[in-house]
Amino acid sequence: MRSLLPLPPSRVRTMTGDRRLGAGVVDPSLLACPAPLRHATVQLAHGGGGRLTRELVERIFLPAFGSSAGAERHDCAVLEPPAGRIAFSTDSYVVTPLFFPGGDIGKLAVYGTVNDLAMSGAVPRWIAASFVLEEGFSIAELEKVARSMAEAAKSSGVEVVTGDTKVVDRGRGHGVYVTTAGIGVVPPGVEIGPANIRAGDALIVSGDLGRHGVAVLSVREGLEFEGEIASDCAPLSGLVCSLLEAGIELHCLRDLTRGGLASALNELALDAGLELVIDEAAVPVGDAVRGACELLGLDPLYVANEGRLVAFVRQAEAPRAQAVMRARAEGARAAVIGRVERQGVSRGRVTARTPAGPTRLLELLSGEQLPRIC
Repeated sequence: MRSLLPLPPSRVRTMTGDRRLGAGVVDPSLLACPAPLRHATVQLAHGGGGRLTRELVERIFLPAFGSSAGAERHDCAVLEPPAGRIAFSTDSYVVTPLFFPGGDIGKLAVYGTVNDLAMSGAVPRWIAASFVLEEGFSIAELEKVARSMAEAAKSSGVEVVTGDTKVVDRGRGHGVYVTTAGIGVVPPGVEIGPANIRAGDALIVSGDLGRHGVAVLSVREGLEFEGEIASDCAPLSGLVCSLLEAGIELHCLRDLTRGGLASALNELALDAGLELVIDEAAVPVGDAVRGACELLGLDPLYVANEGRLVAFVRQAEAPRAQAVMRARAEGARAAVIGRVERQGVSRGRVTARTPAGPTRLLELLSGEQLPRIC
């Protein structure tokens, strides 16, 4: 390689002794790094599309996500179109802290998208994952997040088939943000959605509520409660599949994430013109979560979950649906908690019968009770 300016002859010290270079010639060995660069933290260059980007992909993402993500290095994944209707969903995850009892941002990113697909009765198949990394973020922690995502994908029966990475300046990214998009297949004959809810339908929750929000808050604020509180972070696709295989007529499903049970029910009531009534005493809430909520002034009906759903089924099928749920670990505390009183009302509403007897109106929150929990 010729220099733009004439260079005098020079002597270069090498591992094996001196080497004389001719005038005007730059030693190529001085212009290239002989070995891949290794860093303990994310650098801006990791998002530049060059050598460090390739190192990040080969060192972290390909080993974690396996052959499905690296079968062909290309700008997109080419997938065989499955038989049936396609379900498609996407979500972003900005939880803080990134690691908490029972889960982490990696599990959330996979399970959250898997669960969104499952609420339509779809069998999740493929996931795309995009990462926004902050300069200075620990490479070791990024590896931990990637491994967690890989384990979550394997347990959910999905493949991470494509993705992307961007790096932002230090102080502008809070470590790592993850966006996932998922594709699933809805089996023939499965129709699940708000339009199918009918007056008289029973409401069944798949387990105890509020664990995720309280678990994240406890680590974030350094709080200690009586009894360990771990997130309920889990995939729900297997639970939905079991209900369908049992022949349960599922009218509607909704996973109970931000805003908890109360917000999910309000969204359905408003969208479908429903009047819903729940028995607050029947709603399963663990003693540790209930105690923490009382101490912090929180209502467990509004606290986030990441592995719970509410199902709308015909009243006659409620006992069998509850039994199917309870046969699985993620549905062990499933409970019938209420019913659809009316449909076709001008403005939907949700009320709860309190343990003391009177009813209270459950409304949508005007703000966010617990920010950055997913």
